[in-house]
Amino acid sequence: MTLPSQMQGLLLVGDGYTRTPSAAALEAMEPYLQPGRIAVPAPGPAQALIKVSLASINPSDIAFIKGQYGQPRVKGRPAGFEGVGIVVATGDDPYARSLAGKRVAFATGVSNWGAWADYAVAEAASCIPLIDTVRDEDGAAMIVNPLTALAMFGIVREEGEKSFIMTAGASQLCKLIIGLAKEEGFRPIVTVRRDEQIPLLKELGAAHVLNEKAADFEVALREAIKAEQPRIFLDAVTGPLASTIFNAMPKRARWIVYGRLDAEPTVIREPGQLIFQHKRVEGFWLAEWMRQFRDRLGPAVLEAQKRFSDGRWSTEVTAVVPLDEAMARLPAELAKPNGKVFIKP
Repeated sequence: MTLPSQMQGLLLVGDGYTRTPSAAALEAMEPYLQPGRIAVPAPGPAQALIKVSLASINPSDIAFIKGQYGQPRVKGRPAGFEGVGIVVATGDDPYARSLAGKRVAFATGVSNWGAWADYAVAEAASCIPLIDTVRDEDGAAMIVNPLTALAMFGIVREEGEKSFIMTAGASQLCKLIIGLAKEEGFRPIVTVRRDEQIPLLKELGAAHVLNEKAADFEVALREAIKAEQPRIFLDAVTGPLASTIFNAMPKRARWIVYGRLDAEPTVIREPGQLIFQHKRVEGFWLAEWMRQFRDRLGPAVLEAQKRFSDGRWSTEVTAVVPLDEAMARLPAELAKPNGKVFIKP
């Protein structure tokens, strides 16, 4: 296959990390990205070059382009951590070569050649050959949310408690976890920001859905915690909401932070809880989980594909935005609730 020498992409404006953190929402594109043409990259020995069919947008992408993620930006490179496409070139590594011509879900991660472009480079080890029954929309969102859902629900299962708490309950990730919990008889307590989200999440399997904006939120939270006694708290928000939840939780509670949607300071109201109630705070990063638990990765990938293929999981789509319209449309599309937004080169 003859490849072009140049490609279109959404290129990073900033370099490294920011000195001025901002909120999680993408208020505008121009401070962080610009459209441009760049040379099509050549894959390294253990890498694959992928012609992108569809690229996903996750909260981690927004944090990254703002310089607030745990990985530095490289100015002038395309952004985008995750997508789906066809492998059109590879390095000489045997596994990389075995991917040639296949449709794969991929994560760009350490390659610094993101998915918001015509072509992307990914480590061969982070490419997942897809079965035919997985839609592109599900393949483009195959890694970040599904593997995080399986990994974090594994933590809940291993803890042994039947109830747990999640913030950002209407997110795609939390919906996947709620589905897993329902199948195994677990009772999630989730928080949302809109009353209209409550019936859907209860239908999916949430035991309690609490509107964090309601006047009686803290009362309802304490009643749910008293009834269910959850000891795992999966938190994507932080800030005052998370502080309130952690303060209300019982002894031996584990606050597991995997995102920061709220830019406000996060306070532990009573530090003595860490001493006398044996509470603890920790973080979850999928990239680290994948490195640490390589033996669990293959089964998790297979399980995710099965769930998308048989309909137990499905990616809700808010919009598929052409690459050449992304600068104008993405902030408004991302501000809409519930579904995912994709970029199509």
